[in-house]
Amino acid sequence: MICQRPANKARGLLWEFVGGKVEPGETKEQALIRECHEELAITLNVGKVFMDVIHEYPDLTVHLTLFNASIREGTPQKLEHNDIRWIKVDEINGYDFCPADEVILRKLKAIK
Repeated sequence: MICQRPANKARGLLWEFVGGKVEPGETKEQALIRECHEELAITLNVGKVFMDVIHEYPDLTVHLTLFNASIREGTPQKLEHNDIRWIKVDEINGYDFCPADEVILRKLKAIK
């Protein structure tokens, strides 16, 4: 699943993977569960780490941890994103992603 950032945010209308900031006292897994509940109204089963990425933008550095996960409950809703889509690996090139996601996209294409 990919999510399109709102037009009024940094990197607006670019696509990304769902997630967000880890709050004090929570694990990365707990943060993902919370963010998916807040942003998509779904509950997840979180599996193993798929990969870690550190990317430097001119205005900030982001540390992304991607997990394998499945939906335990709910149907994804656009609560905070401009759009959400389920896509296949061979459809990746049809979307403009945030620069931080480029290394992730290369890995996904390589394991196709």
